[in-house]
Amino acid sequence: MTEQITELTQPQRDRLAFIELRIRFIGEIRRQDLVARFGIQAAAATRDIGVYKAIAPRNLEYDTRGKVYVRDEWFRPVFEFPAERVLAWLSQGFGDGEPLKIKPFVPCEGPALLNKPDLETLSVLTRAIHRKGAVEITYRALSSGLTTREIVPFALADNGLRWHVRAYDRRSGQFRDFVLTRIADARLIPGSPEEHELPDQDIQWNRIVELELVPHPANVQHPDTIEADYGMEGGALRIRVRAALAGYLLRRWNVDCTESHGLKGAEYHLWLRNHLSLVDVANLSLAPGYVAPTRSTAS
Repeated sequence: MTEQITELTQPQRDRLAFIELRIRFIGEIRRQDLVARFGIQAAAATRDIGVYKAIAPRNLEYDTRGKVYVRDEWFRPVFEFPAERVLAWLSQGFGDGEPLKIKPFVPCEGPALLNKPDLETLSVLTRAIHRKGAVEITYRALSSGLTTREIVPFALADNGLRWHVRAYDRRSGQFRDFVLTRIADARLIPGSPEEHELPDQDIQWNRIVELELVPHPANVQHPDTIEADYGMEGGALRIRVRAALAGYLLRRWNVDCTESHGLKGAEYHLWLRNHLSLVDVANLSLAPGYVAPTRSTAS
């Protein structure tokens, strides 16, 4: 199988790797997907799918009713992709080709991803998201230990340190975040979600809040340095973010969320100035020092 791939030209390898990414993580591919991605003719796209099928005949099959190639139950990957590359492709829409072991144009380094999700588990979730289906998972939680539950996933989210899947949890009857690396097993289950399980019913996900971040009044001696760091305008950085993700952002950037900017330490360069406007943002419990204001105070 490896020999067959190495005999191909690099553009062909890129297109075949794209076919596998679509099949593995989306669950389907059409000729038009190749045409749109690589600017090739439909006949060339047909040939590419034929070449991939010859290399891995059990990885995809043609659905005559839907007129689309779908993932076969006997799927086994041909290309090896690191988890970071797959997540970048899924979240940012680039890096479709097979990774090449070449020296970069300039030295580039970054922090390693310490907790790498299992790609087969990830592929179950992404296929469920694509087809708007449900998944049965075995999940390890800090509070309840190992449990089995059904979820209806609809989005992936990166909090800067680890990846989550946003989903409706049928066990608790709530929309929640599930850490990918804590999912021990996952399988697609039949049926369509109920109306209350759909993404448009997730209030925290659909609510957009504005965070107003300013240089920390007590910990920063030269606020203009922080203003330059974050590209602030008028001494403040205003960020619009989903309420479901606000706490992650504030925690990642060590934003002091106390009402009186009372957290001490060199790591606290920023202060959340509009503390009172974020009432009912559920995951602000993750934010450093945040205490929800009382209703009387908020009004």
